[in-house]
Amino acid sequence: MAREDKLKLGTFVYTFGFNPASWLHPAADINGANKIDHLLNVARISEQAKLDFMFVADSPAAAIGDPEALSRSPTKMNRFEPLTLITALAAMTEKLGFVATASTSYYEPFNIARIFSSIDHLSGGRACWNVVTSDHDETGYNFNREGLDPHAIRYERGEEFVDVVFGLWDSFEPDALLLDRQNGVYYDKDKLHTLNHKGKHFQVRGPLNIASTPQGRPVIAQAGGSEAGMELAARTSEIVFSLASSIERNGAFYHNVKSRMAKYGRHQDDLKMMPGIVVNVGETKAEAQAKVDFLIDNLHPDVGRWMLGEFLETDLSGAELDKPFPMERLPEQPKGSKALFEELTDFIKQGHTLGHLIRHYAEKSTGNGITGTPKEIADFMEEWFEARAADGFILMFPTLPASLTDFVELVVPELRRRGLFREEYEGSTLRENLGLSMPVNRHAAARQQGG
Repeated sequence: MAREDKLKLGTFVYTFGFNPASWLHPAADINGANKIDHLLNVARISEQAKLDFMFVADSPAAAIGDPEALSRSPTKMNRFEPLTLITALAAMTEKLGFVATASTSYYEPFNIARIFSSIDHLSGGRACWNVVTSDHDETGYNFNREGLDPHAIRYERGEEFVDVVFGLWDSFEPDALLLDRQNGVYYDKDKLHTLNHKGKHFQVRGPLNIASTPQGRPVIAQAGGSEAGMELAARTSEIVFSLASSIERNGAFYHNVKSRMAKYGRHQDDLKMMPGIVVNVGETKAEAQAKVDFLIDNLHPDVGRWMLGEFLETDLSGAELDKPFPMERLPEQPKGSKALFEELTDFIKQGHTLGHLIRHYAEKSTGNGITGTPKEIADFMEEWFEARAADGFILMFPTLPASLTDFVELVVPELRRRGLFREEYEGSTLRENLGLSMPVNRHAAARQQGG
């Protein structure tokens, strides 16, 4: 039976696009990293197409690696702080949601609770916090640490962090503001609550000094396929990002996470599983492939060596491109996708040169997620959606705004023709448009139960 709900779609944003060579695209605004016009254009194109949100990816550190390669790729090296950015963009849009990354390893819960509540109010209910614990060593060096804290500690801190933020967001009951001029009472003192949290990692008195937001609280997003990550997602998250490795793997992940929600009193519809997909679309297959080829052809060899070396966790700087891959530099286990690692290993064993391997990796990792006609891309999305391997997709466009414009003009009409995507926004808040229920304020619920 066909699903009655609609696809959820979000625009993933690195400044110029997902591909490291995106800034070389002739349609790219070469100054776009340091002025609002470029990213505002991306937001407005997304909103005109009725996409759900714009997701601003972030890492609070510059990349570490080969200086020559990094000087040719601005992906991590020149970009806005995301919370500042989405506040500005929200003021110039009306319905589009905004997702921003902020790490539980390098903020304090009160800061995050207050900042995101403020953004939710200022945007009229369109804010979403992408919860991460951070996963790169370079971030720790900027925050009084020697590299990255161990995974178990980061998740333990992260879980307590989220609980504290949720508690602070419940400080004001939804109807706490009386605004009674006649009697001079601004809020009901009995509907403001002090948290008084004392835990292993945090001691936070509260209350939060900002009222309940238009969404009750901002939407929560998360990625992470570890056991701890899946459990945290089932308990707290409303958007879960994943890697679209295969329909079978993502379907298993989809059901694994959602099957855990009932024990936390949550309905499965209150979590949207949204795999990330790289999209190259053209009116013909050849046109779409030409867009991939342009970016791969313009990827500098030093950038290619650095990208492949980062994935394989080995130093390839200076390795000759016209010689076979140096087998002594091939690790036993992959850093990322096991499927991609196995494919690259097979490719290496066939005797291809390092140059050919870099191109093959670049196509698979940054340019060849889904390449094809509008029908082929819509077929892919419909298959995953109906199989319940996805509730929607994070659209990782190789170039911005060019690839986004292609998708909006070519794929969105096909999705609408099939009844898979909205014609108009369902509401004014991100929570309404995603089809998520309003969160229950714990103190209001206790009051209703006579507690």
